Amino acid sequence: MAKSKQQSAAQRREKQRQQRQQRQQRLEGVQTTSQPVKRPSGPRMRRRGWDQRYMVGIVLLLLAVVIVAYIFLSRLSSQAGAPAPTPVSSQVLHAVTHVDPNILAAVGTDSVQSPVKLVSGSGSLPPLTGPTSKPEFLYVGAEYCPYCAAERWSMVVALSRFGTFSQLYQTTSSASDVYPSTPTFSFYSKLYKGPFYTSQYIDFVAVEELGNVPDSSGNYPTLQTPTTQQQQLLSTLDPTGNIPFVDIGNKFAGAGLGQGFSPQDLANMQVSDIANNLSKPSSTVTQHILGTANYLTAAICNVTQQQPASVCSTSAIQKIEQTLNKSALNANGTQIALAVSLEAALRREML
Repeated sequence: MAKSKQQSAAQRREKQRQQRQQRQQRLEGVQTTSQPVKRPSGPRMRRRGWDQRYMVGIVLLLLAVVIVAYIFLSRLSSQAGAPAPTPVSSQVLHAVTHVDPNILAAVGTDSVQSPVKLVSGSGSLPPLTGPTSKPEFLYVGAEYCPYCAAERWSMVVALSRFGTFSQLYQTTSSASDVYPSTPTFSFYSKLYKGPFYTSQYIDFVAVEELGNVPDSSGNYPTLQTPTTQQQQLLSTLDPTGNIPFVDIGNKFAGAGLGQGFSPQDLANMQVSDIANNLSKPSSTVTQHILGTANYLTAAICNVTQQQPASVCSTSAIQKIEQTLNKSALNANGTQIALAVSLEAALRREML
């Protein structure tokens, strides 16, 4: 019996020991499996929530930037309307600078008004000469101006009879003025990276004062500013500041509405369309552009001593010269001022 009791006591102690070991193992197992989860659980969940809010904020910010940019560009586009000047194609350049002399002669002056008149008392004004001391053809205008847009076509045709345009940039008048988006060229000097017209007979000087795209305040940006000498000349012959202004050697001048033909003639046409029409003498557009160009040609011949003879001695040009010498413009700008009032009336009617 004593032995049985001893074994029983030993068994109980062994069983207790095994139970303690099992409890210890279970406790260690819980600690081991819970440690990787318990330690980072709080910080990781907090960081994950912060990351989500951060990403949402970035997305909302980017969305706001896109919306603001879209609104700004939409407003800018609606204000602008006019395309940026681009070089004309070689076909257009050739068409406007190599008009058939026979077509020019056949057109004559058509029914257009002369863009220039003899400056009365021009003997009191010194001859206007350009950078190379040749008689100067001075043009002052602006890209937004539809009357300037129409006049440039005739100027290019006329000046090409005395020299060479190496390049031309095409653009349009303002999209928000009368005769909107009239197709034309720009004479803005910074476009050309140097001289773009050369002649052994005449110096061509162009001043494009303003652009054709209004800024956020509705004003057109300044491109070029007349020199002091040019400003003095404008004050004498164009005191009201009307454009386009043309002065040929201080002997013939003109400004504004009374020049040549209406920009309406060029409505709904592209530069290439107009250029292609210059070979068609029956076209109204051709008749008006070339008729005005013939007037300018005759005025230039008068200050170049009828050179070149191949241009100036033709019967058509000689006949036009006679008519130019009979129509005078007062040096104080009286007739130009009248043209300004007429133009203002037309603008009010169009608007």
